Amino acid sequence: MKIKILENSKNELKVEIIGEGHSFCNALQSLLLKDSTVEFSTYNLAHPLIAHPTLYVRTKGRRKPESAMIEAAKALGKEIEEIQATFKEALEKEEKSSSYSRT
Repeated sequence: MKIKILENSKNELKVEIIGEGHSFCNALQSLLLKDSTVEFSTYNLAHPLIAHPTLYVRTKGRRKPESAMIEAAKALGKEIEEIQATFKEALEKEEKSSSYSRT
């Protein structure tokens, strides 16, 4: 993944996210919208095969948009770690139950 800053002002940030698609941008946008300091956030992906998504965030002025973006990215990372842990637990339980039924 690469990020190209397209616009950066006091309350607005627009970035191009190279190497990602709808799934990542939708998750990041969702977390940004949960932030009470964020006024507006959206993303656009003109075509998934030939374009890179552009993510836009506007804050209410109490914090910089890049700070909101960094916090949302950290939160997304934590959610992914939780999903991985839950999935590993489910696999371990399935393996244990499978080995019991074989004996």
